[in-house]
Amino acid sequence: MSELNTSIWKRLLLAATTLILLCAGAFAQTEEAFGDSATDPVRLFERGQSAHARGELEKAIGFYEQALKVKPEFPEAEFQRGNALASLGRLPEAEAAFRLAISYKKNWSLPYSALGAVLMRQNRDKEAEQLFRQALVTDNKDGVALRMLAEIRLRAGDPKEALELAKRATAIAEAPASAWIGLAIAEKANGNKVAAKAALDRVLAEEPENLAALLERADLFTDEKNFEAAITDLKAAAKLKPADKLVASRLAYVLQQAGKADEALAVAKSAGLEVQQKTGNSVAGVIGTPEEIEAANSSDAAIARKALEKLLEKNPGNAMLLGRLGASYRTDDPARSLEFYKKASEIQPDAPEYALGYGAALVQARRFEQAAFVLRQVVRSTPENYAARANLATALYESKRYQDAIPEYQWILTTKPEAVIAHYFIATSHDYLGEYPEALASYEKFLAVADAKTNQLEIDKVKLRLPTLRRQIQLGEGAKKKP
Repeated sequence: MSELNTSIWKRLLLAATTLILLCAGAFAQTEEAFGDSATDPVRLFERGQSAHARGELEKAIGFYEQALKVKPEFPEAEFQRGNALASLGRLPEAEAAFRLAISYKKNWSLPYSALGAVLMRQNRDKEAEQLFRQALVTDNKDGVALRMLAEIRLRAGDPKEALELAKRATAIAEAPASAWIGLAIAEKANGNKVAAKAALDRVLAEEPENLAALLERADLFTDEKNFEAAITDLKAAAKLKPADKLVASRLAYVLQQAGKADEALAVAKSAGLEVQQKTGNSVAGVIGTPEEIEAANSSDAAIARKALEKLLEKNPGNAMLLGRLGASYRTDDPARSLEFYKKASEIQPDAPEYALGYGAALVQARRFEQAAFVLRQVVRSTPENYAARANLATALYESKRYQDAIPEYQWILTTKPEAVIAHYFIATSHDYLGEYPEALASYEKFLAVADAKTNQLEIDKVKLRLPTLRRQIQLGEGAKKKP
């Protein structure tokens, strides 16, 4: 989970705990109906709350379950049991607990938000979105629902609604830092980097050691090539998480961009990062018989996969083997490819080839928004990586982020002028954005260099489009509508 998501999750638990402690008095009148604390559901619940606050989660769950045995329809106990289970990573059990809490108390927003958060952790965004929207029907100022729904809408390619939701979240009195960081991310997605930086400055003025804000602001500084400011923020982040390879990798990259190669190398080495990660078809360095290694290098995909999976059993957590399997399955089984690449990138987050494989597999699986997010990180660390740029361009285009896709296709053409299809995608992107003169110019460039053997379909589409497009330009049209 991201730093921002982790912060939101902690806020959710804190809010829930505070609310339930305040509500405990409502159950006080029931204490007289029970003899001692062993059979009093409220006292059992309170003992669970105390253990929960101390971080004794298993003990807290035990008390909540005892309370539920005495009083089965006890939504607060069921809700807190779900929170404790979620903190332990027991997500299916947490999901069941939250659903029970909702069934007992349908007009309470917190279980909806908590359940949505659990589903997001399982990449079940569509289900989570429905729950966050239901939470907001019950309480239109549910901060967790607003913040996490904004994140979902951003990932779904809807930055405008994401920004609206993020603004509502920060309008709540005493909105937490995570709300302002979410606003910064939404402002950035809408192209307003000045407003994004202002939101992050606000967070860091009050919380100078807020890791998520430091990383987000460092990214903004890096984008505008203000490397010294980015380095300052990343060094502060590295002090907060000295063993974090992802932070160290980002710092090393910015130092490299700033021309401080020796310092970048020192940062990389001190964090245990591989300065030059090499991959390929070799599986040397793994435990296995010569026959298994030879089979893993077979040109027959079925033989190679079987051997790689066997080697993985002997070398659990080997990122290179996982990456090889991800590459093997990418075209014919995108779901399996995605799983292998994701594990490889989690094991070696500083190795761009695994993140690239993961992003490419996301593109293959048509999960374009997630792909764009992952591939942005790869491009940031290896800006000359053609495969990363090409996949990022596809992900942005397919998620209808045409304004962002155009520079990527332009980079592709600069690097490989023979990639003439990029002219077509630049043209259609301008067309979708209602930028008709630019679209016409790009269409004409495409027609001038297109090959009838390989681009006939696109050529036909362009020829059908051009007469209408020229009339629209003559009429002075340019409304930003999809043609």
